[in-house]
Amino acid sequence: MGKRNSQRKNAAILESDDDSSSSSSSDRMSEWGTEEVQVHKDSLLEQALDALYEKRGSTRERALASIIDAFNSSLQHGFLEKKFATLLHQCLNSIKRGSSKEISLASHAIGLLALTVGSGNDAHKILEDSITPFSQALKSQSDSSKISSLLECLAIITFVGENGTEETERSMQIMWQVVNPKLSSNVVASKPSAAVITAVVSAWAFLLTTMDGFSLNPMHWQESISYLSSLLDKDDRSVRIATGEALALIFEIGSVEKFCGEAKGSSNGLTQDGIKPREGFPHIQGLKGKIINQVRNLSAEAGGRSSAKKDLNSQRKLFRDILDFFEYGYCPETTVKIGGESLQTSSWSEQIQLNFLKRFLGGGFIKHMKENEFLHDVFGFTPKKYFLDDEHHISSAEKRMYRSPNSVLNKARTQLLNKQRMLSEGRNLGHFAVNVGDEEV
Repeated sequence: MGKRNSQRKNAAILESDDDSSSSSSSDRMSEWGTEEVQVHKDSLLEQALDALYEKRGSTRERALASIIDAFNSSLQHGFLEKKFATLLHQCLNSIKRGSSKEISLASHAIGLLALTVGSGNDAHKILEDSITPFSQALKSQSDSSKISSLLECLAIITFVGENGTEETERSMQIMWQVVNPKLSSNVVASKPSAAVITAVVSAWAFLLTTMDGFSLNPMHWQESISYLSSLLDKDDRSVRIATGEALALIFEIGSVEKFCGEAKGSSNGLTQDGIKPREGFPHIQGLKGKIINQVRNLSAEAGGRSSAKKDLNSQRKLFRDILDFFEYGYCPETTVKIGGESLQTSSWSEQIQLNFLKRFLGGGFIKHMKENEFLHDVFGFTPKKYFLDDEHHISSAEKRMYRSPNSVLNKARTQLLNKQRMLSEGRNLGHFAVNVGDEEV
């Protein structure tokens, strides 16, 4: 009885007007010290967690929204030390039984949970416990927002919690089957929406950033480049943009032939690299030439009446960058200011990771980049507060020496490997990396 009364009380709290509740909460917290504020936050999280036991779906949805806000505004390590398993279990229950909205919210909460705990046993438990319910939910016919949320979360929990390339490729295959299902006879697949295709390609490419060409299983990705090439002709601009980034990444990591083999029929006759001898380099070169032409056209596409100018300019810029990469080996460089420090990317892999995590974290991105050690390790980034005071007059070069493991060396090595791969591609496949060898590393 006590548990049910507590749940009813928590449900009543969550049923109250969101704006007035949030406003009064902020007013109270501004009057308290840091310790009291944290106690209040933990209490609200406890109430939201209890509300996830309620039968009413709208109550669970509000509770999940509260949990997401809490994990975006601060890293809830203290709360998770006590309630990690309970929160994961309840979120997975929402995945199994909830409405599309509840599933989307629960997916986001699980992704935030993984990013907060960082790599290790807890993150791996999140991945292993989530694989089956996520796979089942992705197979059900439902709205695009639910599928997109599941795909984003699957990408995040795999990125954080995988224990090897086999687990990463397992998740990538689950994603791929959303748009390319392996169907038995007499089963008709529904046509995925543009939003779902975009989500699949983005999540798949995000995980591909963690792989190298040598570790990929070619049997999993037969004809994937042909499929991606076909997506560049789609009407939806978001599909084309996500696809362009994925193709640039494939060429950056090398072993392009693993994405080009023929999928039809048996695997008999495949070479060690996973392609049929009759295809070989001429087949790859033909695909590459087609893609370069598509990229060139998209980099100079004229806008129609229905084209939003901002989206069109974004597409042109992206495909100009991709064309420069294909023809000259140049990777785009980006800089994001975080708390007075610059987070820089110098490869397609880094850019895709940064953009994906920014989209997923939304308003919590800056907070996590300042305080989340897992993300510091991912990007080799150390926030300003970790440096010595300004009175010590640390130079930019000295600051870089403090950054998490060998970020400058890693970027230089990435650039060198990119150029070496381009040169190798050029020798094997013809004119692809013009003048790459003339640059200095």
